Amino acid sequence: MQHINKYKHLIFSLTLIVGSEFMVSRKKYIVTIIAVVLVTAILTLSLGNMLMVEAGQKVVLSKETYNQMKNMYEKYAKQESVMEIAKRDFLYEADEKKMLEGALEGTLKALGDPYTQFMTKEEFDALMQDTEGSYEGIGVYITASDDNKILIVSPIEDTPAEKAGLKTGDKIIRINGTEYTAEQIDQAVKIMKGEPGTDVTLTVQRVKEDGTSDISDVVVNREKIKINTIKPAMLEDEIGYIRITTFDMQTEEDFKAAYKELKNQGMKSLVIDLRYNPGGIIESTVGISDMFMGEGIVTYTKTKAGEVDYFKSDKNAEDIPIVLLVNEGSASASEIMAGAMKDTQRATLVGTKTFGKGIVQRVQRFGNEGEGIKMTVSEYFTPNGINIHGIGIEPDMEITLSEDAKGYGAEYYDTDNQLQKAVEILKEKMNQ
Repeated sequence: MQHINKYKHLIFSLTLIVGSEFMVSRKKYIVTIIAVVLVTAILTLSLGNMLMVEAGQKVVLSKETYNQMKNMYEKYAKQESVMEIAKRDFLYEADEKKMLEGALEGTLKALGDPYTQFMTKEEFDALMQDTEGSYEGIGVYITASDDNKILIVSPIEDTPAEKAGLKTGDKIIRINGTEYTAEQIDQAVKIMKGEPGTDVTLTVQRVKEDGTSDISDVVVNREKIKINTIKPAMLEDEIGYIRITTFDMQTEEDFKAAYKELKNQGMKSLVIDLRYNPGGIIESTVGISDMFMGEGIVTYTKTKAGEVDYFKSDKNAEDIPIVLLVNEGSASASEIMAGAMKDTQRATLVGTKTFGKGIVQRVQRFGNEGEGIKMTVSEYFTPNGINIHGIGIEPDMEITLSEDAKGYGAEYYDTDNQLQKAVEILKEKMNQ
């Protein structure tokens, strides 16, 4: 795999995995140290110098320096004044650190991007830990809905969320009786996380088949969650099956091991299941795509400044027929793989249109106390130059999962009509 870029990026399909979102590349992320206290120091110095100049004291400043300091003071004076007033007049104790964190959080929230956020040290450390595939919580992928609610993209298999009956498309209205909107998604995640063995009550809105909504309380018992992102199986007629639940730091290695084992069992064709895969690390999805694509572009990203980053595959490729299963829960990094395989006609896509997240977040340290920032920094494109953000990827063969299906995946093969169609297509390819 050839990778030409300045940074290691993340593809976040959602704001967070509850109990975990997840997914950072630790190979080489940027460390940015910005001492917040420096801002206050500069403001103080700026004001002090201006007063001394006006009082006739012998302080010499260049006009350029003076104007820079004056502009900085005018820019941040309101924030500093509000904090000073709060510390002086607020009835209760004013925690300066929390006020500063709140100001930084609000600054990024004002951008109006649900994927951009300020993180405290605890939140940043949790994000780093989540990339390793284990965390404490309920096990559900969430994002912001169009109507400013907390939308469940998908529950994670074999987690408390799935066991409690939470489903894709559910909207979380209240947590433990308190209402939360998409603007409060970070706070909501903190509440849903917790010690294993403890309960959290979610008030969930679900749209029924007739179009009406039903609101009910769901009690979820938190657990220590370990995610195995690769689930392989051997199907009929030497057809292999590998489901990828998400792309974390271990996924590429685990996929290659599963693929090798299936080859040893006589696999002649392969179904790769990306249904309800919300995304993850770019390098992971590119590495797996590289196994099958041959030399070319897997994806490329473009920043506001026009900087382009290419993620390429090498000439080595496994010569095996492939069907890729996708649906509305396939997002972000999984869409990179789906788009690359479709554009290069390396695989047949079966299922329903994907989620449609075509933007990239970069995670970086911020401050001298371990805080962090997750920020949308670029958009990504398929090999044919298509940006799928807000659009999604249409499958080559559209087929909706049957209402009679008891589930999806190899263990539900008897009722999983999408998987059955994938097998049918591969049989036809092998007989050609």
